[in-house]
Amino acid sequence: MYFRCGLFLLYKGLSRPIGKTTHPIWGSLCRSLMLSPHRRIPEFSSFVARTNTCGELRSSHLGQEVTLCGWIQYRRQNIFLVLRDFQGLVQLIIPQDESDASVKKILCEAPLESVVQVSGTVISRPPGQVNPKMPTGEIEVQVKTAELLNSCKKLPFEMKDFVKKTEALRLQYRYLDLRGFQMQYNLRLRSQMVMKMREYLCNLHGFVDIETPTLFKKTPGGAKEFMVPSREPGKFYSLPQSPQQFKQLLMVGGLDRYFQVARCYRDEGSRPDRQPEFTQIDIEMSFVDQTGIQHLIEGLLQYSWPKDKDPVAVPFPSITFAKALSTYGTDKPDTRFGMKIVDISDMFRNTEIGFLQNVLTKPQGTVKAICIPAGVKYLTKKDFVTLRKVATEQFNQEVFPIFLKENQNWNPPFAKSITEEQRLGLIELLEIQEEDVVLLTAGKHKETCLLLGKLRLECADLLEARGVVLRDPALFSFLWVVDFPLFLPKEENPEDLESAHHPFTAPHPSDIHLLYTEPEKVRSQHYDLVLNGSEIGGGSIRIHDAELQRYILATILKEDVKLLSHLLQALTYGAPPHGGIALGLDRLICLVTGAASIRDVIAFPKSFRGHDLMSNAPEYITPEELKPYHIQVSWPTDSEAEKIVDSSTPPEKLSFWFLSSLLPLV
Repeated sequence: MYFRCGLFLLYKGLSRPIGKTTHPIWGSLCRSLMLSPHRRIPEFSSFVARTNTCGELRSSHLGQEVTLCGWIQYRRQNIFLVLRDFQGLVQLIIPQDESDASVKKILCEAPLESVVQVSGTVISRPPGQVNPKMPTGEIEVQVKTAELLNSCKKLPFEMKDFVKKTEALRLQYRYLDLRGFQMQYNLRLRSQMVMKMREYLCNLHGFVDIETPTLFKKTPGGAKEFMVPSREPGKFYSLPQSPQQFKQLLMVGGLDRYFQVARCYRDEGSRPDRQPEFTQIDIEMSFVDQTGIQHLIEGLLQYSWPKDKDPVAVPFPSITFAKALSTYGTDKPDTRFGMKIVDISDMFRNTEIGFLQNVLTKPQGTVKAICIPAGVKYLTKKDFVTLRKVATEQFNQEVFPIFLKENQNWNPPFAKSITEEQRLGLIELLEIQEEDVVLLTAGKHKETCLLLGKLRLECADLLEARGVVLRDPALFSFLWVVDFPLFLPKEENPEDLESAHHPFTAPHPSDIHLLYTEPEKVRSQHYDLVLNGSEIGGGSIRIHDAELQRYILATILKEDVKLLSHLLQALTYGAPPHGGIALGLDRLICLVTGAASIRDVIAFPKSFRGHDLMSNAPEYITPEELKPYHIQVSWPTDSEAEKIVDSSTPPEKLSFWFLSSLLPLV
């Protein structure tokens, strides 16, 4: 009975993924894998030695002779054995008769995680031992024959999802980590959604799936690109950060509707939420406008959405970039909760508070606030000290917690100068309840919005850590963000402009006249799709006029147009109006599954530092291997080398991965 209870807990833990999904995975996932209601569940045992999968056996199979293949998950008293495959678990009864000694020896002596093939009869479980919580809980298999296909040596960690493992260890032994239930769920769900996307785009809407080159040339603007050497001295390929130019050229070529599950590359260094190589659902259409692209994507997500999640409601709401910044302090707002930024400048126009007077007399001076619900109850003085530290260290600004109803002794000194009229006005404007706290700041519009946007998320984290539910993990809140600026000032030289999206984005039709007088005020036909505070897609209507594209590149962005001569030439040969979008597949699946990191939805991801811990890439290569490419390493100084190269590195070996440090031989 103890073993049966243990099996119940085991199956209960493996009947659903860790995190947010609550439905039994194997049944729901297999059902949703069907291409349409008229197509049957895929045949998982065709072309292989088994007759059935472990997870599919039910009472309807009673009396059948079956052959199963899988991994030994658990063994008890040398009588019971749990066999696992990709679809689930099934309990086996190890034969105890002397005539079956060889079968018993194999199943009892094989280490856990060994691979076996067994044959036997499906029988009912004894009365009172049925487990209704597990898909195969009504039956078990009486084993007749067994074959050890491969023995497993001692594992670096236990193959149980509830056993905590460091991410570094998981990545080092990724092939073992993939056996875990959560990774199986994530990757199979990813496959299912991509399959449905292909069906929607290609079969229902006539898109053409086209592969574009991986070896390309340097593109002006955008993220840094990986360089790949050629055998011609001084000449390098670039790995494309997206198929942007190719998909526009496909529209010039008359393909009309293009789609690709595209591999993309960006040399962005160590960023926890990014990968140097990633996948996007890349789309381009001719004769389309922004509304058409949005409707396409809404239908695509609605069609491919997992069946074990709440249906996607369309159309998605939309907000302008300016409104998102002023209301949420970010261009990718999480709209699952409130705490919106409120401009309270008018309330303090005639204030006697000195620093507020000073701010409001300056151009773009403003006073803004957010209301923290139940902040008095859940936040401590230490929390407010931390929030003020974030404001000063990251934004060089001050923020003040204001207590209008309770804990007024925690107020900053200037709060005594807030009049009763102002106090009542704030309570009404911010809809302040008894235990709420106000965070107030003053300064330029953009800076105050960005600060309060950051603190809004920080406060949400603090409140949720104390048990307050603000961001429902089961809720998927989509949002279109539109009317972005076409250009932004460069950080290193604010007098110069750079593309806010990319240099091929078309200006807003209403703002084209400003291109020649005040280009910094031009809005773009760029749109982002946001889900729960994360950008999962971005696109734009493209420039299809060669002269306009040349003017933006050469005059406004000051880029070398020779790098894009092929595209500029193509636009002169009757390029149709066109636009598109790219969805970040890794980020989308991460949010759908509730995974903690995009690395948990990629089969073989890189580490935080961009390394493959399983194969130890990047690898060192010898000078002889570099000679055909006419390059050599420019070694860093001693102080730099301590940060980059391990002191144990053999001096005759050379690192070759990022080519920014490589020089052509002359």
